[in-house]
Amino acid sequence: MEEILKINNLSKKFNDIVVLDNLSLSVKKGEVVVIVGPSGCGKSTFLRCINGLEDIDEGEVLLDGEKVSRNKKNLSKTRERIGMVFQSYDLFPHKNILQNITLAPIKVKKRKKADAEEEALKLLDRVGLLSKKDSYPRQLSGGQKQRVAIIRALIMHPEVLLLDEITAALDPEMVREVLDVVLSLAKEGRTMLIVTHEMAFARAVADRLIFLEGGKIVEEGSPAEFFDNPKTERLKSFLQTFSYE
Repeated sequence: MEEILKINNLSKKFNDIVVLDNLSLSVKKGEVVVIVGPSGCGKSTFLRCINGLEDIDEGEVLLDGEKVSRNKKNLSKTRERIGMVFQSYDLFPHKNILQNITLAPIKVKKRKKADAEEEALKLLDRVGLLSKKDSYPRQLSGGQKQRVAIIRALIMHPEVLLLDEITAALDPEMVREVLDVVLSLAKEGRTMLIVTHEMAFARAVADRLIFLEGGKIVEEGSPAEFFDNPKTERLKSFLQTFSYE
């Protein structure tokens, strides 16, 4: 598989606090990389740096060999190519579900409204939400809103999809419906970087897992290596706090 995303020596500070410390990672096209680690270890900041939502102090992010830049001209193009789904959904409350999904492709990509709506309806049908197209976000459950947020990212046809703790705000019974959508995307060969605390899901969806702590990669490996034969004592102790069978 060809390399699609490369992060070289990325460092990020907030004031004097080092959040990411000379971090390097490459991701192949179609690969699902899951990032886990304790709270405050830099996982979400890492995704935000890749997407250009945070400034980088040192290092670089390359997408298909092109440097991701935060200058205004390039940033909107970057965000079309690197989609991101947040924990908080971020849907527009005054627009219905179909309008939420089609706003960016119509305004940013200048697609015809009819074409964008046709694709949106197909995506809604795929995740079991076609009947909610005229509903407003307040009328949906958390799991439904998160599925809409995923569709909103997908309709921009991103080359890489970043998912940041997308089940963290959900009740346990709603988690499954969201994770099933992500598992289906993985089977399609979507390139994804996923931050999660759901260890059973991480094991099921990942091609490779990264354990991050103190802004550094402490350990990485396949699901079997990572969960069944962790090499560092730190990862062993981290995994003991979860039930992931």
